[in-house]
Amino acid sequence: MYDKLAYVGEQFRLPGKFYAYETVKNGNINSTYKVTYRGDDGKLKSYIVQKINTNVFKNPENIMENIDRVTSHIRERNPDGVSLHFHHTADGKNYLYDEDHAFWRVMNYVDSITFDVCDDPAVISATGEAFGRFQNQLSDFDGSVLHETIPDFHNTHKRLDKLFDDVAADRLGRNDEAAAEIETISAYRFQAGRLSERYANGEFPVRVTHNDTKSNNVLFDRFTKRPLVVIDLDTVMPGMAMYDFGDAVRFICNTAAEDEPDLRRVYFDTSKFRAFCHGYLSEVKDSLTKDEIDSLVLAAFSITVELASRFLDDYLTGDTYFKVNYPGHNLVRTRCQLQLAKDILRKKDELEWIVSESIEG
Repeated sequence: MYDKLAYVGEQFRLPGKFYAYETVKNGNINSTYKVTYRGDDGKLKSYIVQKINTNVFKNPENIMENIDRVTSHIRERNPDGVSLHFHHTADGKNYLYDEDHAFWRVMNYVDSITFDVCDDPAVISATGEAFGRFQNQLSDFDGSVLHETIPDFHNTHKRLDKLFDDVAADRLGRNDEAAAEIETISAYRFQAGRLSERYANGEFPVRVTHNDTKSNNVLFDRFTKRPLVVIDLDTVMPGMAMYDFGDAVRFICNTAAEDEPDLRRVYFDTSKFRAFCHGYLSEVKDSLTKDEIDSLVLAAFSITVELASRFLDDYLTGDTYFKVNYPGHNLVRTRCQLQLAKDILRKKDELEWIVSESIEG
């Protein structure tokens, strides 16, 4: 691997002499390495080198074109801040195919920490601030020029249509085991799909969306715990800003794991929602439309139902998409997300009041 990484660094024209590398174990899709070079002045400088999993990302060149456009725009808007920078080869590309047709990229290394799970309100608020700043820095960017690298990724209406097509087929005879979950999603179907229908009708702006707004996709300063930069831009594409917000709070405010079998442990934590909401809206309240802000809570509900429908659809069709650890794992995941969606609905008025409070504050 030393020779391969040295070759990749040479193609990306990294200055100095290749000094060392280590494997970065965060993430389950791409192969990631921290490589270090010694400059002519003796100082060490590190970079992140990644080999992209092209079995997952079928159109990596489109992904890198999206990333190049977005990161360039952010650097223009915020030239003195911390930002991601992807290096280019001599022919001006921010990616490389090696002799084995493996796909590589190189970006700047940011000394930082991340949080997979966090209960600290200050860090949760800072996470909201980071994703709000990301959205705000791209508020004047035309999201429609980006490639839709995963078509209909968050088209809840179409996701639900597919689920009920598979329910009607019942090819594996699993409907009876999931009868209660099918009934619940059917009851939620219109309400959960409404935002994606309105987006398709042009009622919301086409925004740049991150589509994986988990807390561990924000780099924080080691000492101050202030947010530095949003990372993992592989799923950046056009979409609704509210769904980035909704997916973030769906993940952060769940009091249990996504596959918690004991539903008594699953509820939506309003104190975490308040912390994230305050941070997010402090950055983005002036660049979102009133309709977008008014739809934030519904987006959290909708995307939670959408994920439940994806888990259930995978269960009904043979568990071929999500990795499962035991029979019925996807059904357990479905139940957990539906319990969370139910609690969001129950607390809807309180959550909308928190949104209003955050706007005013």
